[in-house]
Amino acid sequence: MQFTGTDSYVATDDLTMAVNAAVTLERPLLVKGEPGTGKTELARQVSAALGLPMIEWHIKSTTKAQQGLYEYDAVSRLRDSQLGDERVHDVGNYIKQGKLWQAFGAAGKVVLLIDEIDKADIEFPNDLLQELDRMEFHVYETGETVKAIHRPIVIITSNNEKELPDAFLRRCFFHYIRFPDIKTMRQIVEVHHPGIKEQLLTTALTQFYEVRDTAGLKKKPSTSEVLDWLKLLLAEDLSPEDLNRDGANALPKLHGALLKNEQDVHLFERLAFMARRGG
Repeated sequence: MQFTGTDSYVATDDLTMAVNAAVTLERPLLVKGEPGTGKTELARQVSAALGLPMIEWHIKSTTKAQQGLYEYDAVSRLRDSQLGDERVHDVGNYIKQGKLWQAFGAAGKVVLLIDEIDKADIEFPNDLLQELDRMEFHVYETGETVKAIHRPIVIITSNNEKELPDAFLRRCFFHYIRFPDIKTMRQIVEVHHPGIKEQLLTTALTQFYEVRDTAGLKKKPSTSEVLDWLKLLLAEDLSPEDLNRDGANALPKLHGALLKNEQDVHLFERLAFMARRGG
């Protein structure tokens, strides 16, 4: 069971090595990187490439680890008992399986995505230590132990908004997705915009990396944003010459696809002003 990338996802050698190492070790793969570098999409592509079903658990700031195991609806049981409903005699009727339970109880091997784990409370990773390590947990209401029939491939993503506990990190295989260099970016663009004219691509990517490298930028544009930008350039049928910037206008064409806050827009406006003064 080896992952080598897919036709719609450009995976570098070090990324495929990380995925396969995590599969071999049967440990969760913790993937970090800038937003928009394809961390979530990686799990979907691993699922597609290996022909395995996928279960996605998207983490929010209010998500608790217990929700990934199961949730017991005591309120509904109390209501039903007051109404004389026969369902109350089986506590299992009031237990909702979480994503980990679904993955552990699946008939075959699955890919389990725990997406953006750093959004949750700092205790969230610690609360899942034993469950992810042993691949089992206890259901106190029924007295049963849920154990993984087939150990799932677990992929965990993080945007590095919070530091994760050392005890959690020890149980993972770690990989940081570096921002693509221009050669890799060309391959990614070819997947999404096949046949794009070479001169337009060269001019656009040169300008894109210049924008990313601008000192003082609050939010650097990501891979997904350059793909959106190129889509707009193609839709508007712009030529390489249309992308030329001068001192009077330092902002790139259709810059709303690349710059996502007013501070960065003002930065380029100041650069244009300084260039005019210098001229």
